[in-house]
Amino acid sequence: MEKVAIFVDVQNVYYTVRDAYKRHFDYNTFWAKVTAGREVVKAFAYAIDRGDQKQREFQNILRAIGFEVKLKPFIQRSDGSAKGDWDVGITLDAIEYAGQVDVIVLVSGDGDFDLLVNKIRDVYGKKVEVYGVPHLTAHSLMSAASEFMPIDKELLLV
Repeated sequence: MEKVAIFVDVQNVYYTVRDAYKRHFDYNTFWAKVTAGREVVKAFAYAIDRGDQKQREFQNILRAIGFEVKLKPFIQRSDGSAKGDWDVGITLDAIEYAGQVDVIVLVSGDGDFDLLVNKIRDVYGKKVEVYGVPHLTAHSLMSAASEFMPIDKELLLV
């Protein structure tokens, strides 16, 4: 049985799916698709913690599905800009688990991850499946992936 590790950039998925489709990503359908016939070694969902009740409920849903939820505090800067991304954390975790699995699944359209995907393929010889909204995913990331899986109507909540 193929071993898989899953890494979901929750903020990226939320905003790209909302902007492209005015809907929400269906984590249950995604989980069923990506884990079918596979052994899940680890599954992380990386999110920003704003401390509100709706977010906590969503995070509990992710945990119930099978994700380990990693949270980082939302930081509002004095100039009004905000900070809160998981690029480094996702990269470190993916490299840590690359040697333990056959497939890495990354859910993000962020082009910064093309270096990570290339590293996992070239150094570890692993397959990397990238899920993203097609027209909002960096071309460099799609090209780096072993397989690009579009987030489309099949993976959206009704």
